[in-house]
Amino acid sequence: MCLVEQEKAPKPIASCAMPAADNMVIKTDTPLVRKARKGVMEFLLINHPLDCPICDQGGECDLQDQAMAYGFDRSRYQENKRAVPDKDLGPLVKTSMNRCIHCTRCVRFATEVAGVEEMGAVFRGEHMEISTFVEKSLSSELSANIIDLCPVGALTSKPYAFVARPWELRKTESVDVMDAVGSSIRVDSRSGEVLRVLPRVNEAVNEEWISDKTRFAIDGLRRQRLDRPYVRGADGKLAPASWDEALAAVARKLSATIGSRVAAIAGDQADCEAMAALKDLMAALGSPNIDCRQDGARLDPSCAAGWRFNTGISGIDRCDALLLVGTNPRWEAPIVNARIRKRWLAGRLPVAAIGPQHDLAYKFEYLGAGPQTLADLVDGKLAFAQEMRDAKAPMIILGQGALARADGAQVLALARRAAEALGVVRDGWNGFNVLHTAAARVGGLELGFVPGQGGRDVQGILDGCARGEIDVLWLQAADEIDVARLGKAFVVYQGHHGDRGAHRADVILPGAAYTEKNATYVNTEGRAQRARIANFPPGEAREDWKILRALSERVGRKLPYDTIAQLRQRMAGASAVFARLDELVPAAWGAFGADGPVDATPFRSPVSEFHMTCAISRVSETMAKCIAARQAALDPRTGTDG
Repeated sequence: MCLVEQEKAPKPIASCAMPAADNMVIKTDTPLVRKARKGVMEFLLINHPLDCPICDQGGECDLQDQAMAYGFDRSRYQENKRAVPDKDLGPLVKTSMNRCIHCTRCVRFATEVAGVEEMGAVFRGEHMEISTFVEKSLSSELSANIIDLCPVGALTSKPYAFVARPWELRKTESVDVMDAVGSSIRVDSRSGEVLRVLPRVNEAVNEEWISDKTRFAIDGLRRQRLDRPYVRGADGKLAPASWDEALAAVARKLSATIGSRVAAIAGDQADCEAMAALKDLMAALGSPNIDCRQDGARLDPSCAAGWRFNTGISGIDRCDALLLVGTNPRWEAPIVNARIRKRWLAGRLPVAAIGPQHDLAYKFEYLGAGPQTLADLVDGKLAFAQEMRDAKAPMIILGQGALARADGAQVLALARRAAEALGVVRDGWNGFNVLHTAAARVGGLELGFVPGQGGRDVQGILDGCARGEIDVLWLQAADEIDVARLGKAFVVYQGHHGDRGAHRADVILPGAAYTEKNATYVNTEGRAQRARIANFPPGEAREDWKILRALSERVGRKLPYDTIAQLRQRMAGASAVFARLDELVPAAWGAFGADGPVDATPFRSPVSEFHMTCAISRVSETMAKCIAARQAALDPRTGTDG
């Protein structure tokens, strides 16, 4: 389709393959060019089934657009069209290989971007087919991006098959909260229901990719939702209640409890507005017992450089030596891992890892399993230390697997010393990066949602509940804690899914999920981004900050804002990142962490199951099918068909 006419050339030339030269005369729209393009299009459609009315790609198909703009209005091909059997690529990608035009975009994506060499062309000539070499599901966490890449209807979304046409959908630009990358997404909805999520191009964060979990966990938004308040009655069972009854029950308990015996934990997908309002409410009640580090990570709240991805995700493109500590980026942040692979493919990038040993889709030097290896690196006992010192832009990526442990503060200090000793922090370059797994974590730290003077952290709160020293615990969509340790505490759960926290709650206040509210999230690099409302919360559920604002009046501690704009002004006063949306705000380097001995226990990744990490993905039927398909691929004897 890129044929053009060159003056004095005997035939049309391919513009993409012909180098430019002096005095070259090129004509791009002549009768000869139009005839050539029509001929090429006619050949492309020789075997295409022309089943647009039943094809899910209809309405957003590159082939349709090209045929309309440049194609011939009839076909002279009278022979039978070729028939190709469909392939089973797993529960996410639906195939209709009769439509395939052999562009090999999917093959190149799987091989080059995802780093999973599982697709290719088999047979030759007229019999060529695009296929997996071994019949099994694609094993990449980015596999569904080939749906967007396919220029025809050969690869479409299996969960979205025959659901809607693109012109029926309401399109809302938003951000992803399934991990801490904050990928730019577009939420497509119809009749108050989210039907699909697609990537938006954002070169600074996710380029044009999203993970499979981001794309397909959305069916969890329709299942096990909290759509009305509940109050636990005298019989010990949760019963539906009105908002007045639920807020009155919470207000009575809070009014009868002193501040030091009240605590709050923010979950991994809490938005910044909700955390800011909850922090203000706890402060008004006199409680210093608040924490957003649900996994117990020993992040130091005193220095922002000690919790941010300081180079920014796009800074990976400049890196020329990389050390991974206590992280498996392929599962914790597939988009970041793809960026590392892109840099690794572009040229010489020595990569070393300390901690869990996984297939990261690029070669790396495995140095060791735990903190002692990091200490040896600081002391210069390992050869990779010299690689880091000789690099112009060295980088350390520190994962939560190194911090969410009893000696996490000491490991953090050791990583800081490593950054200083290896030249990772220098004029014009701060290569010390912390990779988070929770969308709410950095926003909570920027807001100061951490224990106040004499306050308890997450472990202290759980210990206090178990010992009867905490009487009221507020869980803001916090489901990753050990609810068995809450003892007899009065638990208020504010969230959108009936997950672990809701099962233990005495009062449930139904909130809104990330597609159902205008909210701010801060990603792992400290970039504040806005999620936009795509559809309204179900039933009587409300936006989280509004619930807290209403409760504050009930307890006589009215919060000083009535609109979300006023609340965001208050947030901007807490941290500059909220005043500069979609920008990176540099953080000054300083001392963080705690001195002391470290445990020799190996680092472990906090993500043990990529497809189920939150309340939404845990109830997603599609994510369950992905797990079943992977298990079947690992052991066909014990796996199921999903």
